[in-house]
Amino acid sequence: MAEIPSHMKAWMYYDCGSFTDVLKFETKTSTVPQVLKDHQVLVKVVAAALNPVDTLRMMGFFKATDSPLPTIPGYDVAGVVVKVGPQVKQLKEGDEVYGNINEKPLEDTKQIGSLAEYTAVEEKLLGLKPKNLSFPEAAGLPLAIETAYQGLERCGPLDGKSVLVLGGAGGVGTLVIQLAKHVFGASRVAATCSTGKLEFLKSLGVDLAIDYTKENFEDLPEKFDVVFDGVGQCDKAVKAMKEGGKVVSIIGQITPPAFQVIVTSDGSVLEKLNPFLESGKVKPVVDPKGPFPFSQVVEAFSHLKTHRATGKVIIYPIP
Repeated sequence: MAEIPSHMKAWMYYDCGSFTDVLKFETKTSTVPQVLKDHQVLVKVVAAALNPVDTLRMMGFFKATDSPLPTIPGYDVAGVVVKVGPQVKQLKEGDEVYGNINEKPLEDTKQIGSLAEYTAVEEKLLGLKPKNLSFPEAAGLPLAIETAYQGLERCGPLDGKSVLVLGGAGGVGTLVIQLAKHVFGASRVAATCSTGKLEFLKSLGVDLAIDYTKENFEDLPEKFDVVFDGVGQCDKAVKAMKEGGKVVSIIGQITPPAFQVIVTSDGSVLEKLNPFLESGKVKPVVDPKGPFPFSQVVEAFSHLKTHRATGKVIIYPIP
């Protein structure tokens, strides 16, 4: 392995606020993180993905439980292991890995995230990168696919059941659609999107694509066993649920009987899903405006903020 430098390029913020105001590109001042815990590995970052939680964190929404400033943002990573702690059991130098580096996204978040040349991660949060995926494709999966999996898992077996996905073209929504069909066995999947993305959703296997600019999904005569709310419309989601059904929400206010899922990073979930990814049954979706180069992280966040991205907004290559 190449020699590990003492300093690295990274995006950092020294105070909370809008990413356009506080995010700075540092070329030399950031210190390469040490493998401080026995079960950590040092990852040379090749690609990273942006998530809405990144912008909320920069705004200071989780300040009470967050790491101290200055902070390097970023949750999702794909890269190469360059150093391992003494208690690391499965991973070794040279392994290509991916994962969400923060076990709990709203607390105990790392001071050095994935928008840097190197980041230190607990072994249990990482999975081996699927062999058929590029680093940018793999980087877009962890937080979103773990959210989709953990939300659907709480709904029990879906064999013979119907699922409605709100925000089907988004980073989480594209994966909920695919996992519902190919992993959990749902017999019918519907999803909402804007007019221009109807055909894209059908290409993911959606049986009913609903144009939310022309139809109110909650007023449709068809109701669903499971409604997965990825857009913060829980009050409408419960109206689209069958009697005795379930509503999963990942954002916004909760309307009973819906429940909220807050993802926990777990490398075992990634390992469990690798066969579906390597077989091509489940495919990552990278927003076509990207990948954005490392120098254009602010522009990438601006694109994410429009809520018009299809799939995941990716940063590649790093640096």
